[in-house]
Amino acid sequence: MSISSSLHAGVAGLAANSTRLATISDNISNSGTYGYKRADTDFENIVINQAPGSGAYSAGGVRATTTRLIDERGPLVGTGNALDLAISGRGMLPVTTAVSLNSTTGERPMMMTTTGAFRPDANGVLKTQSGLVLLGWAANADGSIPVLPRDTMAGLQPVIINTNQTAGDPTTRMNLGVNLPATETAAGKSGTPLPLSIEYFGNLGTSEKLNISFTPSVPATGSSNSWTMEIRDSAQGNAVIGQYTLTFDATRANGGTLASVTTLAGGAYNATDGTLALTVAGGPMTMTIGKLGDANGLTQLSDSFAPTSLTKDGSPVGNLTSVEVDDNGFVTATYDTGFTRRIYQIPVVDVPNPNGLISLNAQTYQISPQSGSFFLWNAGDGPTGAVVGYAREGSATDVAAELTNLIQTQRAYSSNAKVIQTVDEMLQETTNIKR
Repeated sequence: MSISSSLHAGVAGLAANSTRLATISDNISNSGTYGYKRADTDFENIVINQAPGSGAYSAGGVRATTTRLIDERGPLVGTGNALDLAISGRGMLPVTTAVSLNSTTGERPMMMTTTGAFRPDANGVLKTQSGLVLLGWAANADGSIPVLPRDTMAGLQPVIINTNQTAGDPTTRMNLGVNLPATETAAGKSGTPLPLSIEYFGNLGTSEKLNISFTPSVPATGSSNSWTMEIRDSAQGNAVIGQYTLTFDATRANGGTLASVTTLAGGAYNATDGTLALTVAGGPMTMTIGKLGDANGLTQLSDSFAPTSLTKDGSPVGNLTSVEVDDNGFVTATYDTGFTRRIYQIPVVDVPNPNGLISLNAQTYQISPQSGSFFLWNAGDGPTGAVVGYAREGSATDVAAELTNLIQTQRAYSSNAKVIQTVDEMLQETTNIKR
């Protein structure tokens, strides 16, 4: 009968609005939770086909379905810690559980979160207070990121920051800008070598020296504008690692610049980029002395011997002072010697349908058939946003809107209760008729 269907519809309405009330309660209670994604309830009507004797219309009722709106973004909230991370746009940070790090069987679970306050634990592993461990790709010794698969977890590993670790940066490149006195190559001069010592850093952070001497070629008459440069390495017992004849231009157009470089011993001179390919105790080193005709390298002018530009890379052993994550997800460590090193890259995880992800505790999510397969992007590439340090993503809850929905839900619940009360009274009247 239609009156009976009204009773069932009222009960369904109570259940549906109870579900909506639960999502509103969840949203309001998490209005201050970082990274919280709002839950939403949709109502769908149920249609029951007419049956004989059921009257003109049979009420089917309502069904409630809930959705976690993961693609909605909360506001970014600035913090004072470099390892508070968020994503400014689409994408999530790859994480796993701390308990899985000690697992000897199976793979670590792939989980995602949009924000996290990561801190190193006693072992240096970056994780949140809820036990979420940040994952990334470890950089090579030179700071480059190896080529790894983007559709699997292979290569992802926990990001470890040892605050008491030390590191050194060996010298691999050096720029030698020196002015040689033109007067020393004139006839009658003594031909005394001019010494120059330059510090460099070995593979173990030790301080070594390149001892360089410039010996002028003194002719019987006139000026030779020619020098012999000899380079010795203190780490190899002061052995000669390079010997070159330098001839300087005396023309008006290029006076004082290199005219030719002849290799007598050691690494060759590359005229294209003006470099010497030296081999020190720790390995190869590139020394720039300038291209032919270049006024920025070695020069021969006037009567002064003066280093004009001596620069090199590398640094001595230093202690870790800070760690930061840039917009591209690169984790960079800074040491007290001024040396910086790229140690990890944090990829950004994206799926075709974020709202299809499985929601877990602590604002984490996992892949499901509805979400589609994940892909690991470089931050800012493809559809993904940048990684933001010193920031957390706030809750996506709009408290004012939720309170409005709460009032509407309360009215709807009361109305459905009134329907049930009315149907009960009508059934009571029907019962009284039989009496």
